[in-house]
Amino acid sequence: MRLGGMHEASWVVAAATAVGVAAFLYPLLLPAIHRTGDAGSHAADAPLVLTAVTALCALASLAELGSAAPAGTRSKTVALLGVLVATDATLRLAPSFVGASPIFLLILLVGYVYGSALGFQMGALTLLLSAFITGGIGPWLPYEMLGAGWVGLTAGWLPHPARMRSRILLLAAFGALWGLLYGAILDLWFWPFLAPGLDTPTALTWTPGLSAGAALAHFARFYLVTSLPTDLLRAAGNAVLVLALGAPILRVLERFRTRFTWQPWTDLDPGDAVPAPSPAATTARGLHG
Repeated sequence: MRLGGMHEASWVVAAATAVGVAAFLYPLLLPAIHRTGDAGSHAADAPLVLTAVTALCALASLAELGSAAPAGTRSKTVALLGVLVATDATLRLAPSFVGASPIFLLILLVGYVYGSALGFQMGALTLLLSAFITGGIGPWLPYEMLGAGWVGLTAGWLPHPARMRSRILLLAAFGALWGLLYGAILDLWFWPFLAPGLDTPTALTWTPGLSAGAALAHFARFYLVTSLPTDLLRAAGNAVLVLALGAPILRVLERFRTRFTWQPWTDLDPGDAVPAPSPAATTARGLHG
């Protein structure tokens, strides 16, 4: 079951995803791009991407408020999102162990329980708010927002087995997978700018003119050499947190979802009136007091 308004918000999230994919990949598609090195990569376009992603997240929230769902449901959904984002953003202050951060747990679970649209907003807005709290604002921020947003987005696509144990094991495996994918995706924001001025590509870098297969091979080697050890720790941390805390948090989120999906009272049509009890049923009730 999903909350009302997800249809409109899903279109907005799809637009944000398209903006994100273009932002990550356009350096690889423009051979003549002027590359200024890692320190200055995306210095000009990152504010535009940040503005676009943040505005689309706000628009998705407005789509929730303007949906056809009951007014109480709409406002409670947006309020819940705000509380969860604020809570998760403060977890960025908790000590992390070489890349293993607790913030991904709530992003996974919110996307799983409330659907892809709310999951994307949860991930993107959590990274935005946490950047203001920790002072981590820079050209990398919109790409972190997109990566975390896609964690929540794809969590909403997972099946929902009847047994809680099966759901937790599924989410733990999914969290471990995203521990690796998140690191690989975030590497893409600076990888095309890693070795400016080189006309001949090395085994780890990208230069204009590389074929898609060669670029993929270079990036895979770069990822294995530089990021895989840290991402393995993030993957393990995600899985451990889901196994340790996932079940109670999942129950709380599902309970709130059930309370938020109430339907307003409607009067029955005359043709739908409940039939009067039969004389036998009335007699039986009288006999039993």
